[in-house]
Amino acid sequence: MSTAPPAASEASSRRPTREQRIQTLKDLGITAYPRYTPSPPEFPLMDVQHVHEQWDSTLEKGAKLENEQVTVQGRIHRKRESSKRLFFIDIEQNGQTIQIAASLVRASGSAGADAESFAKRYRALLVGDIVRVSGFVGKTNTGETSVFAVRAMELLTPCLHTIPSRSGLVDMEKRFRKRHLDMLVNPHVKNALAVRAKVLSFIRGFLSARQFVEVETPILSATVGGASARPFATRSVAFGDTELFMRVAPELFLKQLVIGGMDRVYEIGKQFRNEGVDSDHNPEFTTCEFYQAYATLEDLLQSTEEMIRGMVQTVTGSLRVRVEGPPPSGHSDQSTHTVVDFAPPFRRINVTEMLRQKAPDLPPDLNDPAAIPRIISVLKAQGIALPRPLTLPRLLDRLISRHIEPECTQPTFLVSHPSVMSPLSKPADAENATSARFELFVNSTELVNAYEELNDPFIQRQNFSLQAAQKDAGDDEIPAPDLAFCDALEYALPPTGGWGMGIDRVVALLAGVSHLREAISFPIMRPQK
Repeated sequence: MSTAPPAASEASSRRPTREQRIQTLKDLGITAYPRYTPSPPEFPLMDVQHVHEQWDSTLEKGAKLENEQVTVQGRIHRKRESSKRLFFIDIEQNGQTIQIAASLVRASGSAGADAESFAKRYRALLVGDIVRVSGFVGKTNTGETSVFAVRAMELLTPCLHTIPSRSGLVDMEKRFRKRHLDMLVNPHVKNALAVRAKVLSFIRGFLSARQFVEVETPILSATVGGASARPFATRSVAFGDTELFMRVAPELFLKQLVIGGMDRVYEIGKQFRNEGVDSDHNPEFTTCEFYQAYATLEDLLQSTEEMIRGMVQTVTGSLRVRVEGPPPSGHSDQSTHTVVDFAPPFRRINVTEMLRQKAPDLPPDLNDPAAIPRIISVLKAQGIALPRPLTLPRLLDRLISRHIEPECTQPTFLVSHPSVMSPLSKPADAENATSARFELFVNSTELVNAYEELNDPFIQRQNFSLQAAQKDAGDDEIPAPDLAFCDALEYALPPTGGWGMGIDRVVALLAGVSHLREAISFPIMRPQK
């Protein structure tokens, strides 16, 4: 049941051109692109994996079960010609391969009864072709489970190009521009996509079991909100050339649904941010956000730990996950790895306290804009590059990135952020010094961001005004104040916990890949000139 890339026995001969290939098939009376029809009733269709599961351990070497008739289908993985009368062809389906033994002695329905016609037909089938064959199950004398063909192998779709299995496909540019070929040459690529399906299925099951309702909110809107990020913009012909934005987060819409009486809602969907591309960021990405009325921050912490732990166990079969890291400096051919343990409890770090430990010279009030010059001095003294623009949230975030995030290899909750960093969060104390917020970091990467939602429309308007000042100071990622959302808050948002997860990052973590592009079916690429 090999899952290695196909190896072409015809590699020694030049593969025919597309035109030559189609003409050869036509000359042999083989339809290149036939309609798909049901398998013969006496040869029921069976998955390759099922054939192995049913007969690998029960058949002895050399056994032939002529009454166990099946039809299998898939892509030709390898061809071997023993003689004009005998061909061995491996076909692959969903990562599993099985050998087909096609001999003139057993074949019926082949093009002609002589060896030459039989050989021409099977030589016309090439590695990469999609085929179907009917026969009986057995084992060869060497013990390989096989299907012994009794009908001619049917061509379902020809492959008109050589699959570079021997030379390989490792160049990142080529891999991601031709993702279909990448998956054929590097079968392990499909693992990340399978992990994504399992992650999404688990999240939906987890939330549905807790009475959450899955909803959809607009991707195009005349306003931007829910996160500080530069949006993609377009224009609507139907609305008089009105400027519209692709959403950067669904948060404000979801909270309006809670105001409307839906106490538990969630959405899994795409977000779009006009920002850079690196190992942890992609302009188009998938998130899950849920909003739960009458939930405390501790409720969210417990739910997060329970969800993540269950997800890791379900997807990987263990609470210990091997995580690939970047190669050591100067050793691009080597890789590093860390074992992340998701056993409870997850560690918690008080952000404000830790910052003061790492930078004792920080001013007493980290939320006061007047503290900016002093915080800049701290960053310069510690050799930390200054962000642009020099706003208070960005400066504090740079300190956290330097001093705290690197310590979060194992699952770690960051709590008690300075309140200025969370304009949509409730304060955690009477002095409004810290926010009722947490982030979950694993392998020094943020996976979850959650907080008790600010539901005071007066304070929300004040926070939006502070953000507007930051925007005027040059932070073009700050969205314009959404006053309609403030109006909605006046209809009473219950005490609500809000939660968001980056799905792509979770998939990359559990699939054991070090770059976000590996966890995305078709990552965005720079247009070719």
